[in-house]
Amino acid sequence: MAFNTFVAMGNQQKIVVTVSNDLSTDQRVRKMCHSLQKKGYDICLVGRELKNSLPIDRPYFVKRFRLWFNKGGLFYANLNIRLFFYLLFSKYDRIHANDLDTLLAAFIVSKLRNKPLVYDTHEIFTEVPEIQGRWAKKVWQSIENSIFPRLEMIITVNNSIADFYAKRFSKKIRVIRNIPEKLSNPIFLSRKDLGLPENKFIVIAQGSGINIDRGNEELLLSIEHLKDVLLLFVGSGDAIPTLKKLALNLNLGERVLFIDRMPYEKMMNYTANADLGISLDKASNLNYLFSLPNKIFDYIHAGIPILASQLPEVSFIINNYQVGTIIEEVDPNEIMKGIENMRTKSKHEWLKALEFASSELTWERESEALNDFY
Repeated sequence: MAFNTFVAMGNQQKIVVTVSNDLSTDQRVRKMCHSLQKKGYDICLVGRELKNSLPIDRPYFVKRFRLWFNKGGLFYANLNIRLFFYLLFSKYDRIHANDLDTLLAAFIVSKLRNKPLVYDTHEIFTEVPEIQGRWAKKVWQSIENSIFPRLEMIITVNNSIADFYAKRFSKKIRVIRNIPEKLSNPIFLSRKDLGLPENKFIVIAQGSGINIDRGNEELLLSIEHLKDVLLLFVGSGDAIPTLKKLALNLNLGERVLFIDRMPYEKMMNYTANADLGISLDKASNLNYLFSLPNKIFDYIHAGIPILASQLPEVSFIINNYQVGTIIEEVDPNEIMKGIENMRTKSKHEWLKALEFASSELTWERESEALNDFY
């Protein structure tokens, strides 16, 4: 079904939202689309479909491309060519492009068709570790340097990234953090329902970014010396194969469980049944240094304290709301000590601070900035 067959109700403005992922686990984009729809906009969300993509059911129009390539330079070229022609011949009033990997096609078509363009940058794309020291970085920097100064409407996910781009390009950037929607009377499955042991201290690392250089290897090594602790990795990322091999080599057996990515609501069942949430990104590059992972807010909303590395945005949330502990170094020994120290305090002792933080940090509040921006 082509987007130009999509029929708007009345005189509503149509917004086409572009992303490079398969849509199923991107909570920020889902919330953005939902909030804009509530404000009266007609939404078309454009992403891609993979062989293992989870089904999605959204109350607005969704288009998923099946591409010839799924990684590397050919993937990004394939994606932007498809986006270019789709945007060129579709009917809409505004483009909302997410991240640098969809910006090129969106920017060119916005100029050709004289359509307003909103750019939502979720990270410092040119600083991701996967492209450092490669020709791909020069390509993305060239695209960013040529387009960013010509943008007028820019959103990002935290103050550190906003400050970085503001200084670099002398642009005003609106911050809209990726905070979860408030859970109203959630009913979570029990540990028994999920097949989890009821007598273990459960530590969880979750999300779609279980990648290299994010402290997951050190976390797994720390578990070797914590005999009655169960570690859950819930989600996906390029570090998973290495972590599985490491767990096997250390003979950790059932003390480390790997659970594939799943819809957000199902994942939160595991989060709510854990005793401690982990976020150990290293300051090895600007993208990680300035990150504010979604899981920080997920842990807070699930009512579990956090053990985290010393990054400015993460430290601000944890220290400001007193919902966890910051370790100075991502090292197996330091992680082990951090877990042991937090175990001496019952999860219920964190409850008051977590409840206050979860009442303050909600998408319902954060999306007011989105409404004002639009």
